[in-house]
Amino acid sequence: MKAAIVRAPAQMPVYEDFAEPVPGPGESRIEVTAAALSPIVKSRASGGHYSSSGQFPFIVGIDGVGRLDDGRRVYFVLPKAPYGSMAERTVAPSAQCLALPDELDDMTAAAIANPGMSSWAALTERARLKIGETVLINGATGTAGRLAVQIARHLGAKKIIATGRNKDALHSLAALGADVTIPLVENEAALEKSFKEQFAEGVDIVLDYLWGKSAECLLIAGAKAGPDGVPIRFVQIGSISGSDITLPSAVLRSSSIELMGSGIGSIALDRLIGAIDGLLQATVPAGFKIAVRPVPLSDVALAWNSDDGGLRTVFTMG
Repeated sequence: MKAAIVRAPAQMPVYEDFAEPVPGPGESRIEVTAAALSPIVKSRASGGHYSSSGQFPFIVGIDGVGRLDDGRRVYFVLPKAPYGSMAERTVAPSAQCLALPDELDDMTAAAIANPGMSSWAALTERARLKIGETVLINGATGTAGRLAVQIARHLGAKKIIATGRNKDALHSLAALGADVTIPLVENEAALEKSFKEQFAEGVDIVLDYLWGKSAECLLIAGAKAGPDGVPIRFVQIGSISGSDITLPSAVLRSSSIELMGSGIGSIALDRLIGAIDGLLQATVPAGFKIAVRPVPLSDVALAWNSDDGGLRTVFTMG
């Protein structure tokens, strides 16, 4: 069968033949129809993600949409190594295959599951969002951040604050549910002032997709301006702006900030899969929006590092 294969560290995926998968007990074979390209897929392919196995060769892709041998249409996640989702066929634990609503098409399901799950799981499993709370999303102009705005509103946030560097994209978030937007300017003093104004009014949850300097500034502003004794649940999700920060210890001693992460390992797998199911079931009724670019899997080498213009690349088989 044809698949997108990484044969050695630091190599690009190639579209070549790979052995057919054979399901074992408790596993399902899936005829793949769509699989999305996401930052975690690229990171695992390069060996840089904390969940990378380091074993080669392997097929890239952590999730996708397809059909089981009995014809049922499913979303699946974390196929059995060395198989991935970017192949004509794959194999995954049956417990990690979710039936899809009839009204949700393959392309949207494949595109939305990973970026949407990041905020759905963070809000429901880690931060335990309560209806009427205020959510600040740091890095809201990317695909996952734009979905986070929509999902936070759907789950009951009363006020949503969104940050981002792209001013045009930031302005467009109002139509998705953002009440306040804060541009991530280079002037740290001005940025801290903007953050402190929001924390003084009350911020219950921060979803951080960036880490780096903006996260440092948020944590310091929250410690300085957040009401005494009122918890701020700071959930770290992504590290687009850098993998490390410098955090004064006084930030945690002088505030009620609860610092936590959300991702593979911080949430039990069955609960993570449950969060994905909740997202997929809600996508059409809630009207979640995600822009998609379909690409044939045979063009994986061309599409892998191309600028998607804010669209989520979804590889199609056949």
